[in-house]
Amino acid sequence: MGSFYGVASSQVTKNVKCEDAAPILLYNRKMNKFLDVAIRAAHSAGRVHKRYFLKDLEVKAKGQAFDLLTVADTDSEKTIVRTIRGHFPYHDILAEESDYENFKSEYTWIIDPLDGTNNFANKMPIFCTSIALAKKGEVVLGVVFDVMRRELFIAEKGKGAFLNGERIHVSKADRLENSILITGFYYDRGKAMEETLSNIRDFFHNHITGIRRLGAAALDLCYIGCGRASGFWEFELHPWDFAAGKLIIEEAGGRVTGKKGDRVCLEKSYIVASNGRIHDMMLRVLNRIR
Repeated sequence: MGSFYGVASSQVTKNVKCEDAAPILLYNRKMNKFLDVAIRAAHSAGRVHKRYFLKDLEVKAKGQAFDLLTVADTDSEKTIVRTIRGHFPYHDILAEESDYENFKSEYTWIIDPLDGTNNFANKMPIFCTSIALAKKGEVVLGVVFDVMRRELFIAEKGKGAFLNGERIHVSKADRLENSILITGFYYDRGKAMEETLSNIRDFFHNHITGIRRLGAAALDLCYIGCGRASGFWEFELHPWDFAAGKLIIEEAGGRVTGKKGDRVCLEKSYIVASNGRIHDMMLRVLNRIR
């Protein structure tokens, strides 16, 4: 039987629902306190998502008509920050919806309180919360929680990646021909859109199995990590979109780089993620190397 930091995985996945799994995970004495707090915060955000989902909410645009904001975004960010601040009041926070005081801490929490806002606002149940912790610029912990599917993805640096307490691994696909890919569209209707559409055509010409566009980058990355798809690319993502998912993929045996195969830092970046086996193949297509 597998275990999750001293807790039998069957306890987590068979005897309780995922949204009820937090107490079992939280009170495991062997658990890293940072992970404990991240899971608490993610579940608190999930409760906010459930409370507002399917309600007729006021939807605002953040500058562009297709970049949306709801009260669920702001309220879930508040509850995440409140949870973290209750334990680590002088850690820094980088979050999507608000700016926070800079304490110049070696620790920074990177938060997307509601990834997939456009889905959420249109009553499409594909969204999540994403929380990562970086120490001196290196992500050491990632948590992604999909409350609608009761799926909790977690990873700690050097300790593997897990879904509801079970170890996960990337897919074994070793060719584009037997790979499902996922992509996203950055909030741009110019060069980024045209390039992504061109990439889609090029991948289809390479006989991939198919392409999906789910609308929640953090979940997209988790799906690479647990083998539901083999590759992902998006023209530009913010750190709160990819920080947790990147670590989850890497701890599951995959690879995440920039478009040129370069290292990805905690800044707005072009993201290419895969199971590792098809990564160079994806880069060749994206860079149009024949």
